[in-house]
Amino acid sequence: MQESYEVVIVGGGTAGISVAARLRRKGLGVAIIEPSDVHYYQPLWTLVGGGIVPKEDTRRPEADYIPNGSTWIKDRVTEFDPDANQVVTESGKRIGYDFLIVCPGIQIDWDKIKGLPESIGKDGVCSNYSYEYVDKTWEFIRKTKQGNAIFTQPNTPIKCGGAPQKICYLAEDYFRINGLRDKIEVKFITASPTIFGSPYYAPTLAKHCEDTGIITKFKMNLTEIRPNSKEAVFQNLDTGDEVIEHYDLLHVTPPMSSPDFIKRSPLANSAGWVDVDKETLRHTKFENIFGLGDASSLPTSKTGAAIRKQVPVVVENLLNQRSGKPLTAKYNGYTSCPLVTGYDSLIMAEFGYDLQPMETFPIDQNKERYSMFLVKRYLLPQLYWHGMLRGIA
Repeated sequence: MQESYEVVIVGGGTAGISVAARLRRKGLGVAIIEPSDVHYYQPLWTLVGGGIVPKEDTRRPEADYIPNGSTWIKDRVTEFDPDANQVVTESGKRIGYDFLIVCPGIQIDWDKIKGLPESIGKDGVCSNYSYEYVDKTWEFIRKTKQGNAIFTQPNTPIKCGGAPQKICYLAEDYFRINGLRDKIEVKFITASPTIFGSPYYAPTLAKHCEDTGIITKFKMNLTEIRPNSKEAVFQNLDTGDEVIEHYDLLHVTPPMSSPDFIKRSPLANSAGWVDVDKETLRHTKFENIFGLGDASSLPTSKTGAAIRKQVPVVVENLLNQRSGKPLTAKYNGYTSCPLVTGYDSLIMAEFGYDLQPMETFPIDQNKERYSMFLVKRYLLPQLYWHGMLRGIA
């Protein structure tokens, strides 16, 4: 007899566990396909890289967050057969479903930058986008006493679009606090045309860079690392020219993309993302499939805060679809990026599809505040572990 479930969820990360918890509260039968034994709270990795939080505080056993009454299939999906309402796993299982929710997260393409896989974690090359190497960021920041500290952002979508500059700001603040700032040139080199996607918050961030002396370079994409000569090779996206920067510290945000098994599936759009309606989050072709989170085609910043607003939309619309009702829940593109600008300051950027502010607090959030830093450091992790993943926030 074929293994089959009312709802199958591909991915047991932020989106998968949060959706599963809410669906179980509604009494639906749920199976989660997730190979990892460990669940990470990745938004804190910026603070790990800045020496504020030990990385061990960001990981917990996956088993502790599998909702009661749901089935955990410790395997990974390799194929989708939406016409047969089945997925195929690495172990060769065919698993049937009435409804499918696809949220496997984003894929980090370390090998897309020549020299990065063999350089990461060595001689000043680091990245906050890996649990294995995130503490190397803090080690190398402390070891840097002079020279060039470079922080990069690639020409692909990434999770948490503000993270590449957050660690730049923390490093600059550390160098200043420790009397090293005049000996270290700090550069933020990004493939993006502007400092930040939302034009409401971008001027504040640009002013922060100006006030602190951070050099910003735009439309520059990192293509190669030459560790022997400590050179970072960039491509000027306007001219195609090669530009070489010497580094003493190089924090790399690697290119990212939709997972390969999504790219080659019938669920993907031309860019490889799970093709969903940007309001209902239902697949554009298959009516019993929904998608959310970092692997989705949603044209908004890929953050945990965005997922928090996507989850109830998926749950409500799946229940409506199941009952033969119209899909009335709508996602407005809400996302949030807590932009750490130093060891005691943060800009709490919140915006939607139109990039205009959608702020939560009754204060001007387009201003560096210690109170917002405390929200990121202490409140948001508790909201995540005890609220979102339990289906109650």
